[in-house]
Amino acid sequence: MKIYFAGSIRGGRDDADIYHGLIMFLKSFGQVLTEHVGDTGLTEIGDDGPDDRYIHDRDMKWLISCDLVVAEVSMPSLGVGYEIGWAKALDKPVLCLHRPRPGRPLSAMISGCDKIETRAYSSFEEAQKLIGAFLKKFDNTMHLLPG
Repeated sequence: MKIYFAGSIRGGRDDADIYHGLIMFLKSFGQVLTEHVGDTGLTEIGDDGPDDRYIHDRDMKWLISCDLVVAEVSMPSLGVGYEIGWAKALDKPVLCLHRPRPGRPLSAMISGCDKIETRAYSSFEEAQKLIGAFLKKFDNTMHLLPG
């Protein structure tokens, strides 16, 4: 199982610890292609490749090869929106997790798309349950097994 995890890099790294925890949980179900997104040392500069073209092309290859996408979208990010749009164009299953915040509604382009599953959460444990329920849908078609 190849999982593409999307989370903000250049849009802000305030949620890097959350990304790291979610990625560690996702690794129990398969290979997380974008494990670097959870690196708490990665800065908003987006220094995860030699240049922007390299980063774009590398990430697009991962997106094309993945089985599904899990995105944490509480921190608005142009790059994450781009990745989600491509995932839908590629007909990949997408789960978008977010923590509701007063005055910061989820983008209508995400919440209004019936082909994107969106789920609000307030704790790490709740996020794990939501991810587990999402992945369970693919047990038979993708032979997804934890551990």
